[in-house]
Amino acid sequence: MKKIHIIIIVVVAVAIIIGVSIGIGMRGFAPGGNIGVVEIEGTIITAKHIVKDLKNFGDDPSISAIIIRVNSPGGIVAPSQEIYEQVKKVKKLKKVVVSMGAVAASGGYYVALPADIIVANPGTITGSIGVIMQFPVLKELLQKIGIDFQVIKSKEYKDIGSPYRKMGSQEKKILQDVVLDVYDQFVEAIAEARDLPKDSVLKFADGRIFTGRQAKEFGFIDTLGSFEDAVRIAGDLVGVERPYLVYPPRRMSFIDFFTKPVERLMTPKLYFLWQ
Repeated sequence: MKKIHIIIIVVVAVAIIIGVSIGIGMRGFAPGGNIGVVEIEGTIITAKHIVKDLKNFGDDPSISAIIIRVNSPGGIVAPSQEIYEQVKKVKKLKKVVVSMGAVAASGGYYVALPADIIVANPGTITGSIGVIMQFPVLKELLQKIGIDFQVIKSKEYKDIGSPYRKMGSQEKKILQDVVLDVYDQFVEAIAEARDLPKDSVLKFADGRIFTGRQAKEFGFIDTLGSFEDAVRIAGDLVGVERPYLVYPPRRMSFIDFFTKPVERLMTPKLYFLWQ
């Protein structure tokens, strides 16, 4: 038993050390200045850490500019909008450059809109301007295995989108109106940020994807280039010839390891997402 206790103590100690090490952010002072880098990777499920990192860099006097590296097909609407709003706020404090990686589509494009300059690779997949809401329908599967649900609700639409039955036509209309309202918010945000007529945006806002080169032609980004080009552009904007890149702390706990898959599964499916 003593050996088991010792092993447990060692494992916990190592986990704490690793957690502390991962949580320590890199800070330093370059001869010219610091540029903060915030990475948005994968499906946008939550905005919490990204918003915090943007705010911290915005408030940090040692940070001259911020680069947002986007490599995301999009994600849930509300977190994407929270990041979008925080980018707008931090832009008032610091110059912001977005660097698009392999993909920056739908919500991944939405969060980039307020930046001073958006940079994409010629082959970056972007666009996918649109909104999607989806629900699984498990009724027939549950019937086959003998499971039924009794639902008691206050009004007729309280269980709208339930996976245990098919939707009626009026329910579909209600949800379609929700999707179209969020879609209109997306289109208006693009028109405002890119200084484009709404009709010009609507020509391409049908869910299609396009390359970085096409996006430049359509007016949806500012210039073509790599991450290194984005670093140079950010440095030029603030007069920093040799920028030192500063990254926020990496965060991952044992709880995150187990809860992230469940969080992804249970989150409502209203997305700015390239399918």
